[in-house]
Amino acid sequence: MPLNNSSKKREILRRLELGDISIIKAFELLKEQEGSKEEQKVEGLGQDPIEEIVKELNTMIGLNNIKDLVKQLRAFVTIQKERKKQQLKVDSLVMHMIFKGNPGTGKTTVARILARLFKELGLLDKGHLKEVERADLVGEYIGHTAQKTRKMVESALGGILFIDEAYALARGGNRDFGKEAIDTLVKAMEDNRKNLIVILAGYPKEMDYFLQSNPGLNSRFPIQVDFEDYNLEELIEIGNLMVEEREYTFSKGAEAKLYSILSKTRQGAGVEEGNARTVRNLIEESIRNQAIRLVSKEKISKTDLMTITREDLPKIKVNN
Repeated sequence: MPLNNSSKKREILRRLELGDISIIKAFELLKEQEGSKEEQKVEGLGQDPIEEIVKELNTMIGLNNIKDLVKQLRAFVTIQKERKKQQLKVDSLVMHMIFKGNPGTGKTTVARILARLFKELGLLDKGHLKEVERADLVGEYIGHTAQKTRKMVESALGGILFIDEAYALARGGNRDFGKEAIDTLVKAMEDNRKNLIVILAGYPKEMDYFLQSNPGLNSRFPIQVDFEDYNLEELIEIGNLMVEEREYTFSKGAEAKLYSILSKTRQGAGVEEGNARTVRNLIEESIRNQAIRLVSKEKISKTDLMTITREDLPKIKVNN
């Protein structure tokens, strides 16, 4: 494990006490350590955590409406703090959200980023994300659901409670225990409004139906965000970022084949089967295929290890 600055100083002093280094050498090492800290500041390694989080969001492909929303929320919090300094009335901001989008459009990833951002902005104590679904909230008998839902809420306090496929809570009608989960959740949101943010997520059409079936929810979730499907060019860009993070690269032929696979996938199954999650699965399969291709070679170059070729990508499957 790398040593932090304090640990490095202690190690230098320990070596001095043991006689491993002279006092002159110890001073030289301590001076180098101080210089290293200054270099880190110059390079921006110690920059504002809010700026680091926003930068992380801005490097994501697409999501322009989310990026605009973050600008608004950040500006609002900043101005409210300034109003408080000037002894003016301060407005509270209801942050509960609805995320509507197909799988692989970045809903969970964005929720994690928002949790960390809201902590740094002072809106949440912990800044963690608690991911749950219907099975985590709905019980099997009367009273069990309220107990399970309250337990999930308690584990999310100080952060974000992210309920995926939230529309499933209303699928059984009025007699289903899902309604009890919604009622318990609404009360918990009110009781913990200063230290809990709830995000309901799911497919666009299903979420619209869910909100229509329970009109009271709309007013409690004032921020509703549509996660648009990525176009093919954006998916190729996402693919290139994913392989770059793993220290791989696509050959020109592989990139062209990836485009063709994604195009065929969308023609056969629709956009919900051709988003970032699909790209990730294709890349992981390609890396395994590349390993099979290379393992029998006598000499393997660094370029070989890094390059995903056209033949490494899986065969195109077309649904008729």
